[in-house]
Amino acid sequence: MSIKTILKMGDPRLLRTAKLVTAFNTPELDQLVQDLLDTMADANGAGLAAPQIGVDLQVVIFGSGAVNPRYPDEPPIPQTILINPVITPLSDEENTSWEGCLSVPGLRAQVPRWTHIRYTGFDPQGQPIDRAASGFHARVAQHECDHLFGKLYPMRVRDFSQFGFVDVLFPERSVFEGRQ
Repeated sequence: MSIKTILKMGDPRLLRTAKLVTAFNTPELDQLVQDLLDTMADANGAGLAAPQIGVDLQVVIFGSGAVNPRYPDEPPIPQTILINPVITPLSDEENTSWEGCLSVPGLRAQVPRWTHIRYTGFDPQGQPIDRAASGFHARVAQHECDHLFGKLYPMRVRDFSQFGFVDVLFPERSVFEGRQ
């Protein structure tokens, strides 16, 4: 088990564009994936991107197959390891909903995202992934992939009256952010 430090907003490494993974099925890539899985589980995250732990590669993980304590009202998402992802909207329809981020601890905002997407990429062995996703699944995939291009969710907020600290916005749900 290897839990890494999660970089916080303000760290310039979170604003870079990550590099494409060029070598699959390697011990180094397997270790990175395990570090991401361990770190995400320790933080009760719904997803995590390699840049959030200081690794400048296009690797994201999301989902767990179980209800996430930070998003108790959302359905489970299948655990996904996605490398060199490409997201394509399947319609112009957007949905605005609450988002948080392990790199922006203690805060939440209403963030617009495409409602229906297709994401493609590769698994750690280099096998292609091609999935359609909607709702929360689509939101989480888009959020994590944003990290690969130096974008944090506050950069997508349109209405800053819907951005604030979790304990102020949701005093009845202090478990929302787990240890954060």
